[in-house]
Amino acid sequence: MKADQIQTVRSTFAQLSSRADAVAAQFYATLFDHRPELRALFRGPIDAQGHKLMQVLGLAVSQLDRLPEFAPTLRALGRKHAEVGVVHQHYEWVGQALIGTLQHELDDGFTPDAHAAWIQAYAALAGTMLEGAHEHA
Repeated sequence: MKADQIQTVRSTFAQLSSRADAVAAQFYATLFDHRPELRALFRGPIDAQGHKLMQVLGLAVSQLDRLPEFAPTLRALGRKHAEVGVVHQHYEWVGQALIGTLQHELDDGFTPDAHAAWIQAYAALAGTMLEGAHEHA
């Protein structure tokens, strides 16, 4: 990713930090509205899962400029997801829900540049996670 794209992802994510729980709730509402079958993959309270999601996403966003060093963590996360039944197609659906949530939450602040930067960021993160998922297979 280019430095300006990384900065765009970081700045837009920072705009959401004060309402992380609401953003996570919106993400899961979007995901389950479009793909209700994915609800079965989640055990326990969804608000706790949402908290984990925002923590991991925040960590990933902070490491976008150090992806080679962060890759082992992402691959391990991909392996964990594979162990609970997450498959390649699910990454596409999660990406769609993430982008939809960002559009909803950031409204006019989700500019075309922000959209493109998040697409690049998600592709890099999910791609590395999928490498780990394939190691599990």
